Amino acid sequence: MKLIKFLTFTFFFIFCLNVADTAKAFTLGKSAQPKNVIVMIGDGMGAGQIEIARQLEYGKNGRLFLESLPYTALVHTYSANRMITDSAAAGTALATGKKTNNEMIGVTPDGKEIDSILDAFKTNGKRTGILTTNSVTDATPAAFSASIANRWTNQSDIARQQIDHGIDVIMGGGKKYFRGNLIAQAKKKGYTVIEDQIGLSKTKGEKILGLFSPHHMSFKIDRKHYKSDEPFLWEMSKKAIDTLNNKNGFFLMIEGARIDHAAHSADLTSVWLETKEFDETVRQVKSWAEKDSQTLVIVVADHETMGLSGTEPLNIRSLKSASASPEYIVSQFKEATDGAGYDKNSIYQALKQYAGMELSDREINKLNQRMMNARGKVYTKNKEIWEVGSYIAERNYAGIISRKIRSISSAGGHTGNPVILFAYGTGAEEFHGVMDNTEVPRKIAELMGYDL
Repeated sequence: MKLIKFLTFTFFFIFCLNVADTAKAFTLGKSAQPKNVIVMIGDGMGAGQIEIARQLEYGKNGRLFLESLPYTALVHTYSANRMITDSAAAGTALATGKKTNNEMIGVTPDGKEIDSILDAFKTNGKRTGILTTNSVTDATPAAFSASIANRWTNQSDIARQQIDHGIDVIMGGGKKYFRGNLIAQAKKKGYTVIEDQIGLSKTKGEKILGLFSPHHMSFKIDRKHYKSDEPFLWEMSKKAIDTLNNKNGFFLMIEGARIDHAAHSADLTSVWLETKEFDETVRQVKSWAEKDSQTLVIVVADHETMGLSGTEPLNIRSLKSASASPEYIVSQFKEATDGAGYDKNSIYQALKQYAGMELSDREINKLNQRMMNARGKVYTKNKEIWEVGSYIAERNYAGIISRKIRSISSAGGHTGNPVILFAYGTGAEEFHGVMDNTEVPRKIAELMGYDL
């Protein structure tokens, strides 16, 4: 009888402890309000991209830093009109908490403008920023800062909206879209305009417009070839946080955009290096947030690109020895004198020098034909780059969706695979389980007490 009473008491005590812990966690999740929120988006960064970067950087026993963040969730990414989202609809979902159609930014499917979580922070007196390794007018940063019916129609209008909205920090590429007197107008509105790494390190402006390239910024692997003076993602992030940090708090969106571009072109080497840089930026942001103790950090992707996976025969040594992206390799090809594709010797020399591959005449002819016959529904100017990337990937036994599927995909090879969300800091415990991408900004708004 005493044993039964003891066991009953023990089970009851443990049950009470569990209830208390659950109640404590629930109360913390509902009451803790961050002062600052930093949303970090790895464009196209699915589980496969993370695995490729992990294997190439650390081997099978290593981990990326972002994998150490304490809260995780799976996130569905479909758009209002498609099972497979594009970056415009995915960015809109992460920014506004609402689904829209592919190619639409910051508007509902019927064209009505909608506010973003960045707008909510600004309305409530907090400073705001967006930064990216793509053009600042591209889909993801635009979704937080502008509204336009079609992402392809007028990126100059997106640039104008970003300046008109008075976002405190805007950094990335896309200088060519700031046309007319828009940069002069930005200066009148108090922006310090910078164009290179040195300018970034020196500026002490309270509002920053950093435009470091005409369009997207360079792949990390190509910086040495271009003798680039662009800042790294972590440098932009540090400057943005230092600039935005104040007693009222801030919202910052950081995008590692070229992970997606690398995946589209089946460039696993750049998937590794771009994800590595993004991961290092996560490390530094988390370190700052840990010291601050009032910041929520969300790390997530907008969608997955090209169905990447870590395959058993993957030639890691060959991929790690590559010294340029397919984008740069193709730029080294010379047109054939007869107008039929590219000069064979230029193809041979470029692939040998930058990808470590020596092609036979037959292989060169086959690749030339692939480039000349390439088709695609989007990014047609990249078709040769994508073909060269896929050829290199095939030679290295990469696990990736086929050229054919990419060519008939309206999103150029995006998939519906769920993406992983990682969270750290004040309110991070609210992000767990299986979520829809629209829940991410809505949960942030709930933590802040904002309407969205």
